[in-house]
Amino acid sequence: MRRILIGLLITLTLFSFNYKSHAQDSEVVLLKATGPVTPAMASYLERGIKTAEERKAKAVVITLDTPGGLVDTTQEIVQLFRASPIPIIVYISPRGAQAASAGSIITMAGHASAMAPETVIGAASPVGENGVDLEETLFRKISEDLKATVRNLTAQRSDAASSLAEEMIEDARAVTAQEALEIGLIDAVADDVPDLLNQLDGLTVFVNDQPLVLDTNDVSQHNLPPNLIEQLLFALVNPILLGILLTLGVQAILIEISSPGGWVAGLIGVLAIGIALYGLGQLPVNWLGIGLIIVAFVLFLLEVKAVSHGALALTGAIVLIAGLLVLFNSPGTPNFLSISIPAAIAVGGATALFFIFIMSKALGAQRGHPVTGAEGLIGQKGPVRSSLTSPEYKAPYSGMVLIAGELWQAQSDEELNKGEVAVVTAVNGVTLQVSKAGK
Repeated sequence: MRRILIGLLITLTLFSFNYKSHAQDSEVVLLKATGPVTPAMASYLERGIKTAEERKAKAVVITLDTPGGLVDTTQEIVQLFRASPIPIIVYISPRGAQAASAGSIITMAGHASAMAPETVIGAASPVGENGVDLEETLFRKISEDLKATVRNLTAQRSDAASSLAEEMIEDARAVTAQEALEIGLIDAVADDVPDLLNQLDGLTVFVNDQPLVLDTNDVSQHNLPPNLIEQLLFALVNPILLGILLTLGVQAILIEISSPGGWVAGLIGVLAIGIALYGLGQLPVNWLGIGLIIVAFVLFLLEVKAVSHGALALTGAIVLIAGLLVLFNSPGTPNFLSISIPAAIAVGGATALFFIFIMSKALGAQRGHPVTGAEGLIGQKGPVRSSLTSPEYKAPYSGMVLIAGELWQAQSDEELNKGEVAVVTAVNGVTLQVSKAGK
């Protein structure tokens, strides 16, 4: 019986191991790349491909929806795809999605590609700041480099597909899913991921120049969403959010410097600036804008401490708006990664008003009348408990008064009868100098 039990245990263990290995080998890893092409997206895709290698997945399926992004990051993603030992399938989805500009090049970099109905690919012409046309020589230089790249990426496809890829860069041409399929730029038009996997099963692709037949029939799907850090980094490409974090951080640090002794404002300021600087490191920004933003807050601080009837505050608001525009609208910044003038005015104006309000309240509290200690007694009123008189019938007159709930020895230059209200005018040790209230 013992031998039988040991044999059954070994058999079940081997069966479980083989089943898990088979299940792991018969899966695809699903990634979802949405939004601008930034270093955060590249990092996420790299993690996804490494995970697929570790799990010995059949393929990596990347659902793509992007308006484009940075050229350097696009080239990094292209190199990542072409060096992958796991087949990369790029799927433009859902309906209404696009793979515009850099997204079209990323789609071509996949070993296989597909589109959902009602999606668009193309319009990959290089542009300058805020979407304006580049100077002709620079345009030719960049576009020729990109055209050579897409010729390499479409070498295994039809001549018509290569020509279309070049037209996307040269003439900003864009096509629908059905048009791309008919020309041979993509391999399938699929309604969803299961339909995609079914259509691509048996397709021959070239991975590291070696032919490989895709085996995507009856495979499980392993979803790999962005982790918390990657989600934060995706959000940090929003220039409005970065502008708010940056201005919040600077004003918090200035508040801490102006009213030292606490730590909350300083900690918030350091964290906000640190997060903002990390986000700025992903974008082609003009760091002169940081200097202008700091100058703006210095002007706000001067307005609060030395009232100039709004002149310094107005100047600071203008400098702050200029700083935000300079920071995010540097040459080479894609239009969707720049900040608009109305958005800069909204962020700058709201920040200026909030900072001046907070600093005014803080300085007002510092200049206010003390409410504790000896200084806090001055100006307080209370009833006379024993008449303030003198044996010689002349000042100073002495007696007892009730101030702040306590009985105090008091002196006055005038007589005060019991029950009258006295007000504290000075503190001399443990004796209060008082006078008749209302005088």
